[in-house]
Amino acid sequence: MKTSRLAIAAALMLSACGQPQPSKAQEGVFAEQPRQAPRDAGAMKSSFAPVVREAAPAVVNISALRREQADPFWTMYTGQTVRQSGSIGSGVIVRADGIVVTNNHVIQNMQQIRVTLNDRREYPAKVLLADERSDIAVLQLDGVEGDLPVMRIDDQEEQQVGDLVLAIGNPFGVGQTVTTGIVSALNRTETGISDSSSFIQTDAAINPGNSGGALVDMDGDLIGINTAIFSRSGSSSGVGFAVPATMVKRVVESAVGGAKAVVRPWLGVKGDAVSADIARSLGLSRPQGLIITDVYPQGPGARAGLEEGDVITAVDGAEINDQGGLNFRVGTRSPNDTVAVTILRDGRTQTINARVAALPGDADPGQGTSVGQGALAGLQGVALNPALADRLGGDPFTSGVVVTGLQRNSIPARIGLRPNDLIVQVDGRAATSVAALGRVQRGSELTIVRGGRKLTGRLP
Repeated sequence: MKTSRLAIAAALMLSACGQPQPSKAQEGVFAEQPRQAPRDAGAMKSSFAPVVREAAPAVVNISALRREQADPFWTMYTGQTVRQSGSIGSGVIVRADGIVVTNNHVIQNMQQIRVTLNDRREYPAKVLLADERSDIAVLQLDGVEGDLPVMRIDDQEEQQVGDLVLAIGNPFGVGQTVTTGIVSALNRTETGISDSSSFIQTDAAINPGNSGGALVDMDGDLIGINTAIFSRSGSSSGVGFAVPATMVKRVVESAVGGAKAVVRPWLGVKGDAVSADIARSLGLSRPQGLIITDVYPQGPGARAGLEEGDVITAVDGAEINDQGGLNFRVGTRSPNDTVAVTILRDGRTQTINARVAALPGDADPGQGTSVGQGALAGLQGVALNPALADRLGGDPFTSGVVVTGLQRNSIPARIGLRPNDLIVQVDGRAATSVAALGRVQRGSELTIVRGGRKLTGRLP
């Protein structure tokens, strides 16, 4: 556990107030300091200024601009043929050579990005890597001169609920602001924000423009990137979420290493959260863990010996309670890393070492293959594989054919099929290849998945 500057200051103040002196064994700078609430009025007056002084210079303002051809109505009313839109957010310098971390939604689809430091220096920036799944983007400042302030990424995950934190950013474009609060929850996965992140929840005020800013511990280190709020009004309501530093570091390492995408390994298993009823049937004292319902053939989990019915309770010592938590823990590792999976099997707890791997298949297969005959002639598609399914935000265990293109006036186009539709069944049988679609006849029944909804219809 780290010894924070605030803890040292509080200890000195308590000594001055006549509190008992630490023993010799406790005097070392690196001695573990217990967490404790303020004991008197003097401690309540302790200032966060030393933490802010160290951390704030590395937090930057990001302004982004997009220019696009205006639609006829816009041109008619404004006389302008080009329409501009922009966004304002925050970011954090994490390397002295000008590497900045922010949220993907701050810079997504933007063409011009400008970064302003706290000391008013300005730099143009380019996107090294944008990871939509984690909502983290990594920027490179151009023309960096002199030393840049840097915030250290602390990925040790030592935070506890109740720890003090600061949120530093640039809300509303008014300049840098600092708010304080506590860690109100950890490992929040069922937020609807992402299926591959496990968020730090905080009650520190996070407002529009704070996106991409820093969640800072009492050592001035980066423990998360502020990403989202739950609010009915659009402003802070005391429920904010930050992407943990573990995932931030993974995205930064991928970007600096030259990758254009974050390769998330998988364990090749999926399951359901253990409910109260399941916990009782398994003799568990409380609902905890993920009960495996499917194991991918020849996947990492299968090779390690995981089986359907096993209950995964932890990965590398971190508690697992749902599929999102498992995806996050495994996704922060690199392909071929070994993870320790703690399971409950036949009433006994055991640990299995599994080597995680990249999802099999091609995540970017291009336009795919054309269907040349039958009722679906004119359709272009590609057989779904785990890597492609994951990139599209779907279940890697799903099979089917993804529609990648449609010939004009073809039957598939006329009946309303669209690119990115997933054809999962033909006449009740699984659709697993483009070649099989060439044998589809008029009158056949198609089942597709579109936007998470399953639709069934019959060809004319």
